[in-house]
Amino acid sequence: MTPETFVEQFGHDKASAILRTNDQEKAAKAMDAAIRGGFRIIEFTLTIPGVFELVQDYSRREGLVVGTGTVMDADEARRSVESGARFLVSPVVDEQVIDAASELGVACMPGTHTPTEMLRAHRAGAQLCKLFPSPHGGPDWVRAVLGPMPWLKIVPTNGVDLHNAGTWIAAGAWAVGFVTPLFAAADIAAGRWDAIEERAAQCMAAVTKQA
Repeated sequence: MTPETFVEQFGHDKASAILRTNDQEKAAKAMDAAIRGGFRIIEFTLTIPGVFELVQDYSRREGLVVGTGTVMDADEARRSVESGARFLVSPVVDEQVIDAASELGVACMPGTHTPTEMLRAHRAGAQLCKLFPSPHGGPDWVRAVLGPMPWLKIVPTNGVDLHNAGTWIAAGAWAVGFVTPLFAAADIAAGRWDAIEERAAQCMAAVTKQA
């Protein structure tokens, strides 16, 4: 999968499931629930124990596109791609990570919070801009930024839930990422996988209405 193909698919699916937890076994069960609920683009943060094993496993499954999050340097980028990641996400703009993604042939989505950071990331070669953290104004902020820079592909993650996801998409967001509102810590701790699956289906329905 080329970076361009990934960007196209992300723009079609409109959503990714982003998981951050401290238990490898529960991470797998939680992500399985999200997949059953309809997610096909999934992201494991590198803070998860055994994360590269998870990436390797899920990247072999047909119909899934796997990425890693909290990628902070070129070595983490390389290990992610060697394990099967097809996109790399970072909480900040780091040209070394963007360059590494380009050299490795995968898409990159650095974290950006201002129009200046978004333009910097775009000019450095990033295909997508993760909006992090969520700015005051939310969807209206995205709409305002896209006015003068319509070529940006903005992907909000922080602050996105099933109730406002459609509004972000309607404002022009390329896609959205669901984190805690999908993977509630209490549900993961208690093993309530059915609750995560149900919420995943609701999240996908929310973005599909605007697709």
